[in-house]
Amino acid sequence: MTVTKYSANGNDFIIFIAQEKKDRRELAKKLCHRQNGVGADGMVVVLPHKDYDFEWEFYNSDGSLANMCGNASRAVAHFAHEKGISKNSKAEFLTGAGVIRATINGLYVVSDMLPPKIIETNIQEDGEIWWLIDTGVPHLVAIRENISEFDIEQARRLRHKYNCNVNICKASKDTIWVRTYERGVENETLACGTGMVACFVRCHKEGLIDDIVKVFPTSGDELYISLEDGIYKFGGKVTKTFIAETID
Repeated sequence: MTVTKYSANGNDFIIFIAQEKKDRRELAKKLCHRQNGVGADGMVVVLPHKDYDFEWEFYNSDGSLANMCGNASRAVAHFAHEKGISKNSKAEFLTGAGVIRATINGLYVVSDMLPPKIIETNIQEDGEIWWLIDTGVPHLVAIRENISEFDIEQARRLRHKYNCNVNICKASKDTIWVRTYERGVENETLACGTGMVACFVRCHKEGLIDDIVKVFPTSGDELYISLEDGIYKFGGKVTKTFIAETID
């Protein structure tokens, strides 16, 4: 089996093509292992679909399934375009959370994200207010003046209490800085697309940012999120790091 490794601004994924659905949880844990496998935050299986370019199955590194991943949506769109699965620099594919449409321009990929759902805006934990926002997967978001310190134990506790990812962010009118603890990885990751969008949603609703901003995750890479005609667009570069042969 041939797998391709992608990095989307520090969020890394193993991607391969299959012809049928099956339980690949153990395979995901094996391939995503940093020491004994390829190493990745997640695994994407590209499957045929009669109505869209393809359908995906997304596994976290612990083998759990996730409905959506923003950075993986950009990586898999580039992969599908390169493989000829999608045409004309566009990709339309089905995720567990709904249909994603992406535009590919070289290594720069923009995904039209799913409409966010604001679940709760007044969660009080540890003396601050958190919002719970679903951007394909649920995220807690807190806004802070300083995000140089990220209490991983606090994030882990909140992740289990609310069964969601946990984000802290800092905002100016044209820039957001974001740090994310991801469930399924069970640690801070270098970037999380749905987390960055969730932070954008809260900051925008509170009038802290413009309709288009630069976003910097922990990796330090520069991405963009915009709100255009009611659609949240998430763009940045992806990198194909290598192709490997492995055993399914």
